[in-house]
Amino acid sequence: FQGVSAAEAPILVMGVAGCGKTTFGARLADLLDRPFLDADDLHSPEARAKMAVGEPLTDADRAPWLARLNAALLGAPRLLLACSALKQSYRDRLGAGLSAPLTVICLAADKALIAARLQARDGHFFPQSLMDSQFAALELPRHGLILDAAAPLDTQLARAIEALNLKQRTAGEPPPA
Repeated sequence: FQGVSAAEAPILVMGVAGCGKTTFGARLADLLDRPFLDADDLHSPEARAKMAVGEPLTDADRAPWLARLNAALLGAPRLLLACSALKQSYRDRLGAGLSAPLTVICLAADKALIAARLQARDGHFFPQSLMDSQFAALELPRHGLILDAAAPLDTQLARAIEALNLKQRTAGEPPPA
């Protein structure tokens, strides 16, 4: 990331289900005074139902969801989006038409950690039975920051802010106008 300024670029936090995208992304967005969106919030009821019974989504299932997410990014250029975005083609679709390229942060974890997290998760539509399909589809980003999802949250946040050369809001500082 040397020489790359992510100060105004949209940020994508990606990785397999259970890696911590929502927790990390929401906290990073707060620290950076950015709007935050969890991509799960834009899944259709049909897609949620399909996953809930252990059926992976197809690319055709994902197409309208990716279009909704791209529209959200186009409408909020400083958005921080938490989204699995497992394949490069999905990340390309998310970034289509943006004035600045997506800054990608990937939370990487091994299967044992993800299995434990998915098993402990209550009330989420994504079952542990789909974990292997997530790892099978995962294409690590060609350009981006890869963080250890097993590291403490504060360590992940500090590493991201440092690596991306982002300005963190200080306590008591008003949000930008």
